[in-house]
Amino acid sequence: MSIADNFHAVQSELQGTNCRLVAVTKTHPVERLREVYDAGARLFGENKVQEMAAKQPDLPPDVEWHLIGHLQTNKVKYIAPFVHTIQSIDSLKLLLEIEKQAAKHNRVICGLLQFHIASEETKSGLSLAEAEDILQSDAFRTLQHVQLTGVMGVATFTDDENQLRREFRELRGYFELLKERYFAPQPTFKEISMGMSADYKLAIEEGSTLIRVGSAIFGARPALQG
Repeated sequence: MSIADNFHAVQSELQGTNCRLVAVTKTHPVERLREVYDAGARLFGENKVQEMAAKQPDLPPDVEWHLIGHLQTNKVKYIAPFVHTIQSIDSLKLLLEIEKQAAKHNRVICGLLQFHIASEETKSGLSLAEAEDILQSDAFRTLQHVQLTGVMGVATFTDDENQLRREFRELRGYFELLKERYFAPQPTFKEISMGMSADYKLAIEEGSTLIRVGSAIFGARPALQG
């Protein structure tokens, strides 16, 4: 199947849900991004700042760029002029840097708090206590150029459906708790980003509003050139 066929196949599974598809374009060349754009994709996810900054000028301006990988504070400035959503916010320090860089461009950047829900310690993210510390801080209340719109998590790499569902439910629980305690009057706090190529169907069933799908659309990632 072509990239367009793959995109339409995943997209068709979202009918009747509140979930949207982020096409994860990491390591794929601009030509392949244009193929999926022509098929109707508008939400593109990149893991690395350098890759996103290099590709962005070559794609139409209506692409909604999502940074989904770990973000170092010293690299925020490279994507601040155009990034729509930073899904991987895991510290107050990062939030404050996004605020600073977005203000320079008179923009508001959307952000998701990334939670650690996987059994693998190598995956990053906040605990509930750490997230609440951020939301209760005086510094958070001063933000004008970052708008938190939800939560994100990366599940364990496993075939165990029960474990995946537990982790997705844990993230949804964090979302619901934060919504009730800190964002109740704000309809913009609505996103639960969970689910990737191997587990997005379960994530949709568990309430995901953003799935991050790469290989199911583009096929295996190209080998890195030596």
